Amino acid sequence: MTVLPDALSRQIIADHQRRPRHTGPLNGVAGVTLDNPGCGDQVTVWADVQDGRIGHLTFSGKGCAISQSSASLMTVALTGRTLPEARALAGQFRAMVMGEEPGDPQLGDLLALAGVSRLHARRRCALLAWRALEQTLGDSSDPA
Repeated sequence: MTVLPDALSRQIIADHQRRPRHTGPLNGVAGVTLDNPGCGDQVTVWADVQDGRIGHLTFSGKGCAISQSSASLMTVALTGRTLPEARALAGQFRAMVMGEEPGDPQLGDLLALAGVSRLHARRRCALLAWRALEQTLGDSSDPA
C-alpha cells in the first residue's frame, strides 16, 4: 500500500480546491450534474470521448474541499486515458475511498484522498464527481 504523508495529502487537496484544474463546460458535450444533499456539494462533469479515449474531461461545482479537489484530481488523472484505463482507475479509487483496498501507486496524487476511507460521511463527497463521470461514460458507445 502506498500512503502519502498527511501534510502532503492536505497540501494536494488544498491546492486542487484553491486552483481547480480542467473547469467549465465543454461545447457540444452533455454534462451530468449530481448533488450530495448531506453537505450541499454539487458537481457537473463533462467528458469528450473520441475513439474510446477521454480527450477532454472538465467539471464545475461547489462544495467542500474534498468534493471539489476530488473532481479536479479526477480530471487530471483521467484526461487522455482510454475508457478501459479510466474505468479501471476509477474502480481503484472507489475501492480505496471505501476502505476496500489499499491505495495503489497508479493512483498518483489521488492517494491524497486515501484518508477519506476513515471518514464515512466524507466518502460521498470524494465520490460525487466520480459517480457523475460514471453516468457520463455510461452513455458512451464504447463496449469496454
